[in-house]
This record gives sequence, structure tokens and C-alpha cells, in this order.
Amino acid sequence: MTEPRVPSSHSHHDAAQEAAILAGALPYLRRYAGDTIVVKYGGHAMGNADLAKTFGRDIALLKLVGINPVVVHGGGPQINQMLKRLEIPSTFVDGLRVTDANMVDVIEMVLAGSVNKEVAELISREGALAVGISGKDGKMITARKLQRKVRDTESQIERVLDLGFVGEPVKVDPRVIYALSGSGLIPVIAPVGFGEDGATYNINADTAAGAVAGAVHATRLLMLTDVPGVLDADGKLIPELTAAQAMQAIEDGVITGGMIPKVETCIQAVQAGARAAVIIDGRMPHACLLELFTASGSGTMIRAE
Repeated sequence: MTEPRVPSSHSHHDAAQEAAILAGALPYLRRYAGDTIVVKYGGHAMGNADLAKTFGRDIALLKLVGINPVVVHGGGPQINQMLKRLEIPSTFVDGLRVTDANMVDVIEMVLAGSVNKEVAELISREGALAVGISGKDGKMITARKLQRKVRDTESQIERVLDLGFVGEPVKVDPRVIYALSGSGLIPVIAPVGFGEDGATYNINADTAAGAVAGAVHATRLLMLTDVPGVLDADGKLIPELTAAQAMQAIEDGVITGGMIPKVETCIQAVQAGARAAVIIDGRMPHACLLELFTASGSGTMIRAE
């Protein structure tokens, strides 16, 4: 039984434009068919209900057209809300949250629980099947305690910060990701890892996404941020950089502040096996589709060379 034709408010001109857009996307659909795309989801895109719905639809679309998306998400605001509700105080050292045993339990509960399932539901609601997991499932992400050093400005003596159960990836075993993707499912990963010491570690979502992208040799790592991309000294968007150029831009002070760790994550991802990493503006509706399916893209691409 065929679907009934419904009168449209669109003009023939509008319909022709939509058809042209679909036709224009065809070469890109063919280019990425069967490829793995890792998307780091967080920031404004995650906190805005309309953008969240659009994100879920776009990720579902990628799967339905034959691409294998893998989502790694953050959840900082939700963690802060839960800690506040439970009256667990946060201690920061040089801007980094110290995570004790009680706090890491709450972080795991929020990231691998409510937030993880919400993100999976966003995608599943739009017609693809997403499965929420954490880096501890299938021993996917092995982590170790993050070591950070700070230098005292007066004495110039370095000291090691003890951030508690804050970790960094040591190894990513992608078998769970391959098993889910190969079964037609979309893995949605909470950035929590396990240590060989038996401890649970909270991992920065950007860092986790970069490690996953490298391990699965992703065609693209898409980093959703709250900025248009990497800007030059004049504030103009830099469309593309090699890893060497990106490192030089950090040394020269062109890339500063919070953009430095994001760019470093992209560099590490492409050096570990991802074909390219792109920092894109998650505040823009359909940011992932604009990057993948248009000639101009939508952010700053970093390649190995």
C-alpha cells in the first residue's frame, strides 16, 4: 500500500532546491559509505533542546545512509547539578576539579547513567538504534591517573598535582564498538574508564573521543565546540592545518587558552590513526552534516600531514 500524497505548502522552486541539495550530497554519501565517524558531543549543542533534537536526527541520518557514527559525550553541567543536589563540595586546583572516591561514584552515575541514556534516546527517537555504554564496558578504555605538573611562579619549582580519580586513556580496545556498529547499532560512549589498579577514572570527553577515533581509525573525528573553529591572529577561521602547523601555531601563541587541549587532542587522534579531525561549531544546526556533506565544511580540519 502506497503512502497518500499530501498537498505541500512548498513551491516547485523550493522542492527543486531540496532535490538539488540531496543530489549535491550524493558524492559525499558515497565517499563516507561504510566509514566510521567519531563525534564528540557536548557544550552548547548538548544543553539546547532544539540543537539536541537536531543532533539526534543528524546522527540517525548518518547511520541510515550507511555511515557508522560513534558518539562520545560529556556532561559537566549535569555533574555539577548532581553534586550540588547531593551537597558534595568541589575543590579546584589550578582550574582542575579534584575528584575523590565519593565524587567519582557520582560522576559515573551521571555520565554512564542518566546522560548516557538521554543521548542514546535522542538518536533512537529519530529512527536509528543507539546503545549507551561506558568506557568500562568490555574493558574498552583502560585509563591511568592523570599526572599534571605546575610550576611555582616565584620559586620555579615544579610540583605534581594530585587530582584524585581523574584519568587519561592508556589503551582503547575497539571490539565492543565494532560489534555494535557491525550489528547496525550506534555506540554512545560515556567517558569513564577503568584502571589496572581496579579504580574507576573520570576522563575528559574530548580526550576520550580522540583516543577512540585513533583506535578505530576513524575517517573523521568531529569535535563539537562552542566556537567556529581555530582562529588566526586576525580572528579569521583557519579552514585546515597539518599536525605540524597546528603545533607551531600553539608555540607561536596563535592558538591559546581552552583551544590548546582541543587541538592537541586532534593532533593525537590523527597521529594515532584517525584520517582527520575537525573542530566545528556545535551551536550551528546540522553542524555535522555541513562538515561532511558540503565542499566548504564548517570548521577547522587537522590532518596528519
